[in-house]
Amino acid sequence: MPRDFSITIDIVAPPSRVWAVLSDIERWHEWTESVTSAKRLDTGPLAVGSKLILCQPKLPPAEYTVTALDEGKGFALETRSPGAVVVGNQWVEPVDGGSRVTLSLQFSGLIGPTTAFIMRGMINRYLEMDAAGLKTRCESS
Repeated sequence: MPRDFSITIDIVAPPSRVWAVLSDIERWHEWTESVTSAKRLDTGPLAVGSKLILCQPKLPPAEYTVTALDEGKGFALETRSPGAVVVGNQWVEPVDGGSRVTLSLQFSGLIGPTTAFIMRGMINRYLEMDAAGLKTRCESS
């Protein structure tokens, strides 16, 4: 059963630009249709332990916690529900001509893999929306 999903995209923009867009979580809804709103529950720079509420179409609002962060390079967000843990990763690396971004989701826990299997079509569509929207946002002036 699929429980790991990933998409990688090259963006003609420097990693600093991509990082600025990725790390501004409260504005994700401006560039991807997979997010209707995101609200940080704390203030200051994004850091391990930062919390947010993410609202997405066809899904209940979920509270996420930043569980890993490498400033300027990427971060991981984790949400937990009874029987499932979902970790979303957003990582950017420099490449000739710009940046390479990898967006991924991992499902674990008792029902995580089953949930991922049932939702695999939507998960892949949302990752595609995220990658395309991020590329457009970062490459526009």
